[in-house]
Amino acid sequence: MNTNELKKKSVGYRKKILKYIVGAKAGHTGGSLSSTDILNVLYNKVMNVSPQNFTSPDRDRYVQSKGHCVEALYVVLADKGFFPEEDLDTLCKYQSKYIGHPTRKVNGVEQNTGALGHGLPICVGTALAAKLDQKDYRVFILMGDGELPEGSNWEAALSAAHYKLDNLCAIVDKNTLQITGPTADVCNTDPLDEKWKAFGWAVREVDGNDVEALSATFAALPFEKGKPSMVIAHTTKGKGVSFMENEVKWHHGVPNKEQYEQAISELDELLTSLHD
Repeated sequence: MNTNELKKKSVGYRKKILKYIVGAKAGHTGGSLSSTDILNVLYNKVMNVSPQNFTSPDRDRYVQSKGHCVEALYVVLADKGFFPEEDLDTLCKYQSKYIGHPTRKVNGVEQNTGALGHGLPICVGTALAAKLDQKDYRVFILMGDGELPEGSNWEAALSAAHYKLDNLCAIVDKNTLQITGPTADVCNTDPLDEKWKAFGWAVREVDGNDVEALSATFAALPFEKGKPSMVIAHTTKGKGVSFMENEVKWHHGVPNKEQYEQAISELDELLTSLHD
């Protein structure tokens, strides 16, 4: 898939994210939109995982530690054929398995997540298992910058470096906002690059809403032999919708009819501008 095709795919994903959040009357809009391009590139260009090989021990693994932004993951999994897209009409409805955080009841989901700080320890164990079993699969994890103060992340970071897990790639969706305000005000974790380097990781920073830059970054994995890779992806919360961008109130918010129509109109205009 070329760069323009990836850009179009991201716009389509964002439209669907908004559609299903509006239908469910619930969802983490801002973070789902900020992470869309990352998921797009991972599933459409980088990872060896599909509905056909999901039970294979040799598949790549993806864990979404920032599980509250599940709408983006559901839309991408549906697009890849893990389940019929119409299933998402039941999002957050009574007795639906498509709830507000990832669950292994949904085909394509590796791990239940939502309790922040749990994803990286799980992925360290999974990557270590690959090394012990002499398997070539890779492990990818998406974390939110707002979950980084959780101490379990840093215990896992130490372990990943100690065991030289260069089959592990962690991505931080650094949109700088969390539910209660700017991450720098809630609990500042900057400078992230220096912290992860100090913990023994190979670090690269990238525009996390640029599919071409993301593709090039992931193509360089592992960044350094014998070290786990950290991608600090600088993103915009609410990316793609003018009135949502960089607005903390859209961390968890549902557009009304007029807002939804404006958002879709803006995304349609963007799609039109992406010529073949």
